[in-house]
Amino acid sequence: MKRLPLTAIGAKRLQHELDELKALRPIIVSAIAEARAHGDLKENAEYHAAREQQGMNEARIAQIDGALGAAEIIDPSTLNAGNRIVFGATVDLIDLDTEEALSYQIVGELEADPKQKRLSITSPVARALIGKHQGDSVDVVTPGGTRSVEIIAVRYS
Repeated sequence: MKRLPLTAIGAKRLQHELDELKALRPIIVSAIAEARAHGDLKENAEYHAAREQQGMNEARIAQIDGALGAAEIIDPSTLNAGNRIVFGATVDLIDLDTEEALSYQIVGELEADPKQKRLSITSPVARALIGKHQGDSVDVVTPGGTRSVEIIAVRYS
């Protein structure tokens, strides 16, 4: 079985989501029972909506359970990487073309969320940064074109 890298914080987030989804089970079962009591199930929109919600909830529970079972939890603070970028690093960058300050954490695929500045280790940006050091300039090939960035800081927290 392929082990999936996951930060300790990412594992806690997934476990929290799993606990919330499991807590929803009795609420969904109640909604199904209440909708079933309304009679004809063929034209009962509440019943079908509750059953659909139950299916999506159970699918997400199974997905998270499987992911946590296959996860290799890595604590970036124990990697002793110095100022070299490895899995779990938070990297502060400057886009050399626009002078925009950027900050990303390199995480596993399961916890990646670009809106939260968490990039998958398999993303083009993360792959370009892995192994580089603070002070390096890097050309990153993205779907939007090549960007030149300078690594300002590397943190592990």
